[in-house]
Amino acid sequence: MAITTQASRLGTRAFQETPRVELRPQASRSDIAWVIDSVYRQVLGNDYIMKSERLTSAESLLYNRECTVRDFVRRVAKSELYKKKFFYPSFQTRCIELNYKHLLGRAPYDESEVIYHLDLYENEGYDADIDSYIDSPEYEANFGDNIVPYYRGFETQPGQKTVGFSRIFRLYRGYASSDRTGLEGKGTRLAEELARNSASAVVAPSGSSSSGFAYLPSERNVTPETSFGGGPSVGGSSDRLYRIEVTGVVAPGYPKVRLSNSAYIVPFDKLSTKLQQINRIGGKVASITPV
Repeated sequence: MAITTQASRLGTRAFQETPRVELRPQASRSDIAWVIDSVYRQVLGNDYIMKSERLTSAESLLYNRECTVRDFVRRVAKSELYKKKFFYPSFQTRCIELNYKHLLGRAPYDESEVIYHLDLYENEGYDADIDSYIDSPEYEANFGDNIVPYYRGFETQPGQKTVGFSRIFRLYRGYASSDRTGLEGKGTRLAEELARNSASAVVAPSGSSSSGFAYLPSERNVTPETSFGGGPSVGGSSDRLYRIEVTGVVAPGYPKVRLSNSAYIVPFDKLSTKLQQINRIGGKVASITPV
């Protein structure tokens, strides 16, 4: 069943067309290999994994049916590989967001969930915190022992809060994206709105078929002091100034896949010219607002 008629634009088409991965009793070795790869892709946030990084001993246990898929997920989430990718380099609140996404397939619902895991890590340590996700009734009800976790935050289901649907889009930026990349870097995605108990805006991810790229402000939220092309922001004859937020700009000297988000201040009488320039280099205007 389609998540939304806008699945292509919102980047969820690949998710809804991918069957759930389950380790069945009569699974062949190639079936188990697919399960293992699916766990890596889910738990490691679609990040690339080298052959030397694979958890070969844990894989052997699953091949020999000496552990369940849940056990394998636990081993990956507790591994040094997972810690190097997400735990060591990230803010703790960001780690919690990713743990919810990777292990429970959804975004945190409210600030109390984040506080709970902050306290649990502080008092009982990293392994106990990971266990709290995987041994939870929520994990058991949705994945059990043999289903690979998936992004169930896109689905309407019993026990799923409505706000979870919009918030998962702040964590999921398209099937081809990795949780270690993105314009917002290593910082939290949801802290501000969780603190305000507000819902997220659903923003199309990079690479969606219609918009191609999504505008996100810089981490410092700095308003530019120059107009498009490097000229002074007050170079026109009009006193009216406008802020143009632009996505998908191809920076000079960079390949087309290296897109960027930018914001420019321009006077009213230069607005039409600047919009034409933006269009010529492949940019898409996200908003135009008075300064």
